[in-house]
Amino acid sequence: MVEIDFYANRRPELATVGAMAADLENAGCSGLWSIEAGSDPLLPLALAAASTSRMLLGTAVAVALARNPVVLGQAAHDLNVLASGRFVLGLGSQVKTHIVRRYGLEWSHPAARMREFVGALRAVWACWNDGAPLDFQGEYYRHTLMTPTFAPDPSPYGPPRVMLAGVGDIMTRLAGEVADGFAGHPLTTPQYLAEVTLPALQRGRELSGRDRSGFTVMAPVLVVTGSDAAATDAALAATRLQIGFYASTPAYRTVLESVGAGAVGPRLTELSKRGEWDEMGRLVSDELVEAFAVVAHPKDLVAAIRARFDGLLDRAALYAPYDVANDVWHTVLESATNERRADR
Repeated sequence: MVEIDFYANRRPELATVGAMAADLENAGCSGLWSIEAGSDPLLPLALAAASTSRMLLGTAVAVALARNPVVLGQAAHDLNVLASGRFVLGLGSQVKTHIVRRYGLEWSHPAARMREFVGALRAVWACWNDGAPLDFQGEYYRHTLMTPTFAPDPSPYGPPRVMLAGVGDIMTRLAGEVADGFAGHPLTTPQYLAEVTLPALQRGRELSGRDRSGFTVMAPVLVVTGSDAAATDAALAATRLQIGFYASTPAYRTVLESVGAGAVGPRLTELSKRGEWDEMGRLVSDELVEAFAVVAHPKDLVAAIRARFDGLLDRAALYAPYDVANDVWHTVLESATNERRADR
């Protein structure tokens, strides 16, 4: 049965994150995922870790190629200790434009860099947790010095689990090969997962000589829901805009093509360059909403997600790119808890 998590996709009010996380956990939420958009993705999870005791906490995702393995490894190590081993470090590469123009860094061979980044993280954690000499020497990352002054105490929980995000075959296969899990993109469908994502992950697992046991596949799932018709209409409009934003990225064109909507991608890209965001939403048809989002009443939402993704995802994170009242989420999560109890 798919576990139901929450995707904190909006800029958090940091002063309220702890209370929000505790409320979600008490309502039966299985996990909380933080995005890197308008806020550092790890800081809200540190606040959530201090206020919860059971739910999984993860980044979905932190941008790896804008960071250094030792610096990120330190933050992830500390956060996993604070969370008593509940933290998952979800990593993504981002796209060239953002790495070069937003972060001002070099872009080349993202899959090769990501492979090394994960290897460097594991080398750093092995040094801190197991006392192994730090001697990672790759093409893009080299770490050969760790003195006691700068090494944290070993974690009683071991290193964090690492997830990699991907859409295309190469990065998805890499996730299966070197990571502990895969973070899917919100712009996906059951068909794409079954025909593209899961086979690529399986090829990666085979390359590493491992099966799927212990490997977690999660994805944020766009949902359209609300307490009444007006709220649902507002949710639908916001979700159209979000789908249009994602679909404007050329790297996701294969997903659009898989649902027969490849022609709309270039038009959305052009509109995004002109900043015509509302017009982008109008290009997202009802068929595209149906393909990429789950539309249901709050009490029926979990059942609809599970009917769509059971056997494809291990964890589905509720992704609402709009404001939702707490009582609506309580209704949704109560249904998830009731289904979990009935399944036992």
